[in-house]
Amino acid sequence: MRAVVVDRWMEPSELRVHEIPEPEVPPGNLLVEVRAAGCNFFDILMVQGQYQVKPPFPFIPGAEIGGVVCALGEGVEGFAVGDRVCASVGTGAFAERCLAMPGSCWQIPDAMSFEEGAALPVVYPTSYAALVYRADLVPGETLLVHAAAGGVGISAVQIGKALGARVIATAGGAEKCEVAKRAGADLCIDYTDGDFVEPVREFTEGRGADVIYDPVGGDITDKSLKCIAWNGRLLIIGFASGQIPEIKANRILLKNIAVTGLHWGAHAKFEPEKIPLTFDALFELHEEGHIEPVLYRSYPLEEVPAALEALGSRRTYGKVIIAP
Repeated sequence: MRAVVVDRWMEPSELRVHEIPEPEVPPGNLLVEVRAAGCNFFDILMVQGQYQVKPPFPFIPGAEIGGVVCALGEGVEGFAVGDRVCASVGTGAFAERCLAMPGSCWQIPDAMSFEEGAALPVVYPTSYAALVYRADLVPGETLLVHAAAGGVGISAVQIGKALGARVIATAGGAEKCEVAKRAGADLCIDYTDGDFVEPVREFTEGRGADVIYDPVGGDITDKSLKCIAWNGRLLIIGFASGQIPEIKANRILLKNIAVTGLHWGAHAKFEPEKIPLTFDALFELHEEGHIEPVLYRSYPLEEVPAALEALGSRRTYGKVIIAP
């Protein structure tokens, strides 16, 4: 089968498609014919050897898939050949076929495309768990979402609106602001035109945002503390800026705020019972029309380098998809 193979640390531009043997299906595994694979920023870091997870060589990058079950390993229950599924796979997605574990694989609704399924398993559970389990976002509160035109940001905007919040978005440039507004943002602030702190204060009549969703880090985190409300909750989602911020504890005390992190991937180890609950809720939100993954474009397998370059250069919005 055809697959993108990493046999040494390299730049995404060096990635190439190889012919490799068909994977054997071990007991307890499913084999999925990949119709679509989602790209994430950590794919770039993993290929470069800069991610916290360093798979042994050789490995196939890519962590999200949408496709059709084509074989079942011994002992697998609850799935059948021909099922339409999405899955979180860790590695292996940028290939024609991919192994998946039943606990990280979900049958997708008929109304959900394979591309939407591939865009769902990482960013949407991240945002749902952050806003529901960690921030306790309630109707009528104000949610500020940074980098709101990216895959994880759009998911936070859509879920925030579904939960009844007023949503302020920040994004870079008029096009990305328009993307955030189409996703449901009540206000989008173009951070290339200036600071977001005063516009947030003005929109909230001086109160500030009740919940701030921060996948960026760096200076964004520091500025967010200047426009967070009394009893506000700052959600630390990631550090796309490459800078891990330091937060002075006196600022947490003075505004009675909570700073809380979200590591969705660790739920499999520490709170596995929340994973099916989260996906059930997401599929229901999709069926009701509250969430819909926004797709930037789809690239063939041979153009994985171009797809990751576009993602890494911040030219994209929503989710970038690979179509093997």
